[in-house]
Amino acid sequence: MRASLVIIVLLSIVQNASGQFDDKFYFPKKKWDNIDTVKYDELTIKTDTAVLSGIILVPKGKPLGTIIYFHGAGGNVTTYIPIVKPMADAGFRVFMIDMQGYGKSTGKPTHMDIAMDAQVVINTILQREDVVHTKIIIMGASMGTQIATKMAKDNHDRVAALVLEGAVSSFTDIAADTSPKAQQDMIRNFLKSPYSAKEDIKQTGDIPKLIIHSSEDSTVPFKEGKLVYDNAPQPKELWEVKGAHLDAINLYRAEFIDKLKKLVK
Repeated sequence: MRASLVIIVLLSIVQNASGQFDDKFYFPKKKWDNIDTVKYDELTIKTDTAVLSGIILVPKGKPLGTIIYFHGAGGNVTTYIPIVKPMADAGFRVFMIDMQGYGKSTGKPTHMDIAMDAQVVINTILQREDVVHTKIIIMGASMGTQIATKMAKDNHDRVAALVLEGAVSSFTDIAADTSPKAQQDMIRNFLKSPYSAKEDIKQTGDIPKLIIHSSEDSTVPFKEGKLVYDNAPQPKELWEVKGAHLDAINLYRAEFIDKLKKLVK
């Protein structure tokens, strides 16, 4: 009886998942980590429903390119400093924005608000005088690969490349892949993704695409990144690495940076 009740409740939630179920995918942290040792500028971007906060890592000298980085489901922009700082050290300007509910950003994260806000972010950044004449890389990490891919699809004529690390193929897929086997069919039947990397990647045009995924990833299965890669049009590269989720920059720093540099040549 108790198991049946749980299934009924889950079905009810999934069938009414338009907004209230979104919070099962996002785990925002409000408090910033200490990043006093990193040189950065803060910025805010106002959207129709929130005020978004972010940081810019500025390299020494003329930037090689501009990276717009969409981070994962947990933490906030400061959580991902160890990943993006090597990119800035290598000469890239890096923008990181906290979507609604994360860090200093107002509001509450939902799939559709994130999609609408992300387009405002793209428009705002691409209009900046210090960005206009640079090549743009959209980069997504983990859950952030969902919105990064959608932004690349919707703006493929404005960006130079798309980079995805630890790619989630869809909200539905990650929910099913991280649930007990007995619940997976139910989730796939009832939980529908409003947008997904595995579908949006098909419409990213001829921009170069770099898909980075560890075959040892225990957070997002390698098969999800492989599916996104398989669905992507050329030119594309699947860089299969080892190690933990989102650990490529630490384990393969020189090769990681070299691949980024080639994308903006």
